[in-house]
Amino acid sequence: MKIVLFANTDWYLYNFRRSLALSLHKAGHELLLLSPPGPYGEKLRALGLRWEPVPMERRSLNPLRELALLRYLAKLLKRERPSLVHGFTIKCAVYGSLAARLAGVPARVNAVAGMGYVFTSNDLKARVLRPVVRALLRLALDGQGARLILQNSDDVALFERAGLIDPSRIRLVRGSGVDCWRFVKRGGERSSGPLRVLVAARLLWDKGLEEYIAAARELLAEGRRIEFLLAGTPDPGNPAAVPEDTVRGWVNEGVVNWLGHVEDMPTLLGAVDIVALPSYREGLPKTLIEAAACAQPLITTDVPGCREVVSDGVDGLLVPVRDAKALAHAIRRLHDDPALARRLGEAAWAKAHAEFDERIVIRRTVDVYRELCGPLAMPSEEQVAQRRVA
Repeated sequence: MKIVLFANTDWYLYNFRRSLALSLHKAGHELLLLSPPGPYGEKLRALGLRWEPVPMERRSLNPLRELALLRYLAKLLKRERPSLVHGFTIKCAVYGSLAARLAGVPARVNAVAGMGYVFTSNDLKARVLRPVVRALLRLALDGQGARLILQNSDDVALFERAGLIDPSRIRLVRGSGVDCWRFVKRGGERSSGPLRVLVAARLLWDKGLEEYIAAARELLAEGRRIEFLLAGTPDPGNPAAVPEDTVRGWVNEGVVNWLGHVEDMPTLLGAVDIVALPSYREGLPKTLIEAAACAQPLITTDVPGCREVVSDGVDGLLVPVRDAKALAHAIRRLHDDPALARRLGEAAWAKAHAEFDERIVIRRTVDVYRELCGPLAMPSEEQVAQRRVA
């Protein structure tokens, strides 16, 4: 079977859907990965996967350019004749599904990881675009040959209330999956050095970076021995991007240590003491699951996606969204109570392995493919384990 995976960045395909693509490839299926140009395309090709760049601009609102993109995709899909197109993020879901319909592709699967800028921002542009995007979603996502994969229960309820798609075509698959065994379980007592707190995310305001910096200022003003770390790079294609000059200003102020892009996340996550993500909304945050696989105590916001990973007081701490003081209090609480931090980290580790391991996510995703396409060969879990060892 030929399957097309379409995302708005090559980085997303490499970091979030690489394991799915490799598993399908291992089973003998023909894969075509599509995204705008970027450096991760060659990394995908180096894995033996076929990747092609498409002329897509994430922030474009030019109707002529958008129509040209839709025609380009429809022509490409007519040439390739895939059995199934799987789009990720709202723009790719809409454009990929519309192009697939025009090209006569029989099966369309779309994974919307969070509601994105248009639905989370109160900017004038976002409010103006919202009804347009809703109409396009209704047109693109519904139909007998379509399934919509959502990552958390809140988004399922939101789509059902909005009436964008027949609820019988919605499937809940929690996250994109994490190879939990790549991450070393953190154990033992915390070192005698400063407490190390990490936020690892794209540098967007809606990841809660303003609140993180405010919490850091408050705790450092108390004289606490805490090192605040920030891993990630600016995302100029996103309207909510934090300017690099702003981040460098925080560094010069001495509030945060900016690590930039970190390739080796298992080592970084194993070397800190707390992982926080004060986001305004998520699909299902992979960084929190990776941190949980290291048995790190988690602090995140009580919002869709984040509360899917963390149950307050059970396997992490939840704080109100946009509340820097509550975030500071949660960090202070774990700083003062190492036993609580260890207990939460152990519970997070157990939950990550039981619910969010990539093998579970891949199996449930392929089950959705099978609903539309019938029997679909996949490698056994033993073969997946052998590939991991190799």
